[in-house]
Amino acid sequence: MREKFRVVVTDFEYESLKSEEQALAGIGATLIPCHCKDESELISSTADADALLVQYASITRRVIEHMSKCQIIVRYGIGVDSLDVPAATDHGIIVANVPDYGLEEVANHTISLLLASARKLTILNESVKSGVWNYKVSKPLFRLSGKVLGLLAFGNIARLVAKKALAFGLQVQVCDPFIDAETAGRYHAKLVDFDTLIATSDFLSIHAPGNSSTYHLFNQSVFSRMKSTSYLINTARGAIIDEQALIDALTRGAIAGAALDVSEQEPISPTSKLLQLPNVIITPHAAWYTEEAQESVQGKAAAEVARVLSGQPPQNLVNPDVMRNPRLRFKQMTK
Repeated sequence: MREKFRVVVTDFEYESLKSEEQALAGIGATLIPCHCKDESELISSTADADALLVQYASITRRVIEHMSKCQIIVRYGIGVDSLDVPAATDHGIIVANVPDYGLEEVANHTISLLLASARKLTILNESVKSGVWNYKVSKPLFRLSGKVLGLLAFGNIARLVAKKALAFGLQVQVCDPFIDAETAGRYHAKLVDFDTLIATSDFLSIHAPGNSSTYHLFNQSVFSRMKSTSYLINTARGAIIDEQALIDALTRGAIAGAALDVSEQEPISPTSKLLQLPNVIITPHAAWYTEEAQESVQGKAAAEVARVLSGQPPQNLVNPDVMRNPRLRFKQMTK
C-alpha cells in the first residue's frame, strides 16, 4: 500500500512499537521511531509529520511552528503539561491523550505508598538488612483506622483511591473546585477547601494536573500548616511540590514523611537530599506501569492517530476549541 501518512514517535522507552504498527497498518501510515533529545532534534524529526506520538518530549510552540502538516499530537498518558496545547490549537492541530489506561495501577500504587509510609516498611526493611532486629526503630506507629486521607483533585484515579481507602477504615476528604459535595458524597468522601485539606489530613495524596496554577502549590507556607504527623503522597506531577521546601519540612519535622512517584527533575538528581532522608519513599515514575497498562496506552494512543488521519474525530480531545479554528488541519470524513 502506498504511504499516505508519516507518524513520528518523538520518544519512547517501550520494548517495541508493535501495538502502534498494528493500529496504523490499515491506513497506510509509516511509523517513524525517534529518540529526540532536544528542541532542535524535534524540529528536524517532526517537520513533515502528519501526526505525533509523544511520551516525555517537550513539544514547544517553536516545534509546533515548524510542523507544516501535522493534524494530531497524542500523548502517551493522561497529563499534557509537556505539550504547548494553546500553540497546537492556534495552528489547528488536535491534541489528544489516553485518560483511561492505567487508573487501577496508579490508584493501587498510591495506596501502596500510603501503607508503606504508615507502617514505615522501608525503615524496617533497611534496619533488618543492616542486622538490627527491633520493631522499635519504627516508633511511633499509629493505627490507620479513623485517620484522615485527603485527596487533592477528585478525578478518576482519586475516586478509585477513595474506594480502596474505605477498606482500611480511613476517613476520606477531597478538595476539588470542579465537583460538588453530592459527588464527593457518592464516594463516602467529604468536600473541603484547601486550607482544611492541608490542616486536617493525616495522609495527603496529590492527584491534580501539572500546570501554572499548581506549580509549587506545596511550598514552605503549606508545609507549615500541615500536621507534623502527616504524610504527603504524590503520584501526579513532581513540580506541584517545591522540593527544597519539602526537604526543609522533612528535615525540621514539619511533616512526618513523603512518598513520591514523581520528582521535579526526572530522573531525580543523584545528589538530591530526598534520596538521603529515611522518611522518604521514592519510586521512578512507575505508578502507571503494568504490562497490561503499557499495552493499553500504546494501542489507544495509536488508535487516536489512526482515527483522526482516517477522517474520524478523536475520542479523547484535549483542546476542543481547535475544532472551531478556521486553520484546523483535520478534515472529517463526510458520510
